[in-house]
Amino acid sequence: MFSKSTWLHLRIPFSFFLMPVYLFALGISPNFSESRLIWSFIIVHFFLYPASNGYNSYFDKDENSIGGLKNPPPVNKWLYYTSILFDFIAIALGFLKISMLFAAMLLLYGLVSKAYSHPSIRLKKFPFVGLFVVALFQGFFTFLLCYVGINNFGLENLFNSRVLVPAALSSLILLGTYPMTQIYQHEEDAKRGDRTISIWLGIRGTFVFVLVVFTIAAAGYVFYFYTFYSLQYGLYFLVFLSPVVIYFLVWFFLVLREPSKANHRNTMRLNFISALCLNAFFIYFFLDSSQVLQAIKAGY
Repeated sequence: MFSKSTWLHLRIPFSFFLMPVYLFALGISPNFSESRLIWSFIIVHFFLYPASNGYNSYFDKDENSIGGLKNPPPVNKWLYYTSILFDFIAIALGFLKISMLFAAMLLLYGLVSKAYSHPSIRLKKFPFVGLFVVALFQGFFTFLLCYVGINNFGLENLFNSRVLVPAALSSLILLGTYPMTQIYQHEEDAKRGDRTISIWLGIRGTFVFVLVVFTIAAAGYVFYFYTFYSLQYGLYFLVFLSPVVIYFLVWFFLVLREPSKANHRNTMRLNFISALCLNAFFIYFFLDSSQVLQAIKAGY
């Protein structure tokens, strides 16, 4: 059952690229505890995301490179069963360790991720619907999911601007980055009949779209930190993200000269740099805004 192929397609290390949403939710959390922090992190990154990855891989049956796997091995039925098992474990742990609401949100996330991939619905083949669903659920909804898990809050605690605005910003930055993850898969996606947003935009159009939306998202983050915290965090956000901007612009220039540079290796490099910078910033933001850094400096 747990063959090497199955483990590879779960792509557990790929959760690193999705971690900024969790860390942002942690950074604004007023009621976190060590237990909920650990369990919510494990549930989301070691069970929920891998379940979605495995389920998507099973129905895609990719032969060329995918996110986190340069040479994906052939899939088998055990991958399907394992992805369902991981979903069940995530929901069960969410209910036992945190709350019924958290478990229900995990269930909803799993159902939507299946609708994205399953051939009977396959939202992935619709460029704008697919982009909207990914941005909404991997950004806005996942932010709220993590916020509920970390704080053990109810729905009534979610409907305020201090939570909804950063949740919306999480979706906005995903709206700007997700098309880039499809840029090297045009040929394979087209073979399956999937007309992704990146195919619709084209290679050059994908770069331009990402540049525009990412710029708007960065401005939104700066405005958010200025409004709810201090301008210092907004400026630090830009500084932390500067390596991403530099790499992106250099890569865009190379692609304009040689379109074949829009490949898996360069995309994964961008993903890694982006995730590393965002994770580093949100860890700093959490430690500083929660007074943990001050406590450490004071010798506690």
